[in-house]
Amino acid sequence: MSTQLTDNKDFLAGLLFIFIGGVGLYVGMGYTFGSFDRMGPGFFPRILSGILIGFGVVILLRGLRSKAKVMGRWGWLPLVLLTAALVAFGWLMEHVGMLPALVALFFLSAYAGHEFKVKEVAILTVVMCLFATAVFVWGLGLPYPLIGFGD
Repeated sequence: MSTQLTDNKDFLAGLLFIFIGGVGLYVGMGYTFGSFDRMGPGFFPRILSGILIGFGVVILLRGLRSKAKVMGRWGWLPLVLLTAALVAFGWLMEHVGMLPALVALFFLSAYAGHEFKVKEVAILTVVMCLFATAVFVWGLGLPYPLIGFGD
């Protein structure tokens, strides 16, 4: 029995990775690449996009061979919630600081899952906020306001 490519989960996942990697590569081309010694702002976007495209090609080819069908329906609510979590994080990070942005990110992302438990998400959020503060603000000295209003 043959599976249509539009029903092949690995083929579709490969296409998605290639598309996202292509968008990242296109955006990264607007920045200078630099060299391995002096990396420019376009270095990581281009390298990571190339890796993502490579993974996409491998998964797409695996899908052509395996013919595994997509099971179930699209989960539109999780897709919307995960997208909203990322957008909220970006906006909140700039306007109210890193900690409120992380809280929104974790709670919205966790709510997109099958099992949402407020206590578990709260513990995870506290631990990850402490970790992010230790690494990015104290360790690397990045100028991220923890809590505060932007311009």
